[in-house]
Amino acid sequence: MMGIIVGALSGIIASMGLGGGFVLLIWLTLFQDVPQRTAQGINLLFFLPIALISIILHSRAKLIDKRLVMSLIPGGIIGAVLGTIGSQALGNELLRKLYAVFLLAFGLRELFRKAPSKKTNTDTKNPRSQ
Repeated sequence: MMGIIVGALSGIIASMGLGGGFVLLIWLTLFQDVPQRTAQGINLLFFLPIALISIILHSRAKLIDKRLVMSLIPGGIIGAVLGTIGSQALGNELLRKLYAVFLLAFGLRELFRKAPSKKTNTDTKNPRSQ
């Protein structure tokens, strides 16, 4: 039952674009004793159907800048290959520690960051603001 709850929570957060994978990774590594690399692989596989559904819904709502996405894909592919190679080279314990430091640093940054200024209705790149 708890797996269903964690999966639903991860899916909700991920579909909002807020990085729901951290919920699943923490659940798998801390409470299910799954090795970090295995948990990351499960997280990636879990993310595929969630991402597909989110892409469809966000695209229908015109919330995706397709030109920006296309410009980011090559770097994302390169980063995925380098990240996979890098994670294979690191030990599981070091990978866990790096992930913890990343989460802590990102959380602190978000906690102390000033709120972004609101965009005006003259923003032509965001169709929702018009």
